[in-house]
Amino acid sequence: MIRLAIVDDHAIVRAGFREMLNDEMGLTIQFEASTGEEAQSLLREHPCDVLMLDLSLPDQNGIDVLRAVRQRYESTQVLIISSFSEERYALSMIRNGASGYLCKDCDQADLINAIHTVAQGRRYVSSTTADLLAREMAGESQKLPHEQLSDREMQVFMRLVKGESVSVIAQDLHLSVKTVSTYRSRLLEKLGVASNAELTTYAHQQGLLLS
Repeated sequence: MIRLAIVDDHAIVRAGFREMLNDEMGLTIQFEASTGEEAQSLLREHPCDVLMLDLSLPDQNGIDVLRAVRQRYESTQVLIISSFSEERYALSMIRNGASGYLCKDCDQADLINAIHTVAQGRRYVSSTTADLLAREMAGESQKLPHEQLSDREMQVFMRLVKGESVSVIAQDLHLSVKTVSTYRSRLLEKLGVASNAELTTYAHQQGLLLS
């Protein structure tokens, strides 16, 4: 029996996924959560095999939650379910530890296939993501600047564009202010911008703002 969790801040979305999965044999929904903090708290009491995770949450972005789950719950596979297209985030999320990436408008069959695939410890790669990977490996597509960011750089980037200060980021990520400042400097250099405002403009232009 695959133990499943659904993490999304919209009750109607969770209900839609629940309806899609209710009649599927071999699946049981362990819990639902509307925030990243709630999901991590419930995971401590209710271990699950697959965590369906939205990228846009009210308290934490999905990138932070993904990192925390991969560090603390190694046996839990994270399947990103997002309203953002695969072109924007799929490769980055898979590189940073996600077991798969699907858009919220996916077919029921694709969702069930993805859950079973990642529950077996394998990566789920849709035809769209597979094409992106193939073009990248063949040198037919050039990485955008943000696609070259490390896991931690992406975390800091997504928090800066939300307007969080370096000190707040340092506290939340349990890092020193100096370390976060270093990550910020690297971001500015890699993305070719000179300020937090320009970072936000870049995120907006690339369709990366999670909320």
